[in-house]
Amino acid sequence: MEIHFKTVGVLLMALSLLHGIFPKYFNWKKELSSLGLMNRQMMYVHTFFIALVVFLMGLLCFTSPNELIHTPLGRKIIFGLGVFWIIRLFIQIFVYSPKLWKGKAFETTVHIIFTLFWVYMSVLFVWVYLGKN
Repeated sequence: MEIHFKTVGVLLMALSLLHGIFPKYFNWKKELSSLGLMNRQMMYVHTFFIALVVFLMGLLCFTSPNELIHTPLGRKIIFGLGVFWIIRLFIQIFVYSPKLWKGKAFETTVHIIFTLFWVYMSVLFVWVYLGKN
C-alpha cells in the first residue's frame, strides 16, 4: 500500500508544479485584463496556494506513507484527503462543463486522465481509512 502513497505523492507534487504554467497556458494576461486588480491578483494568489497545498499533500504522501496508514492521526489525515479528492472528483464530473473538453482531443485526454487520477486517490484514501489495506 505504501507504494501507492509514494506514487500519489510524486504525482501530486508534479501536478502542483504544473500550476506554474497556468497563467501563460490559459492566457491570463489577456483573459483577466477586464477584471479589477483585486480579482486579478486573487487568481494568481489562490492558484499559488492551491499549488502549495497540493505539493504539501504530495510531500506528505511521499515521505510518510507508513505514518499515514498505521497511526490514528494518519488515518484522520487520510480521511480528510479522501473527502477532499472525492469532492474534487465530483466537481470534475458534475461542475465543469463538457463544452470545455468534448470534441477536443487534447482536452478530452486531460479530462479523462485527471478524472482517473481523482478516482484513484479517492479510492486509495477511502480504502485505507476503512482499513481495507
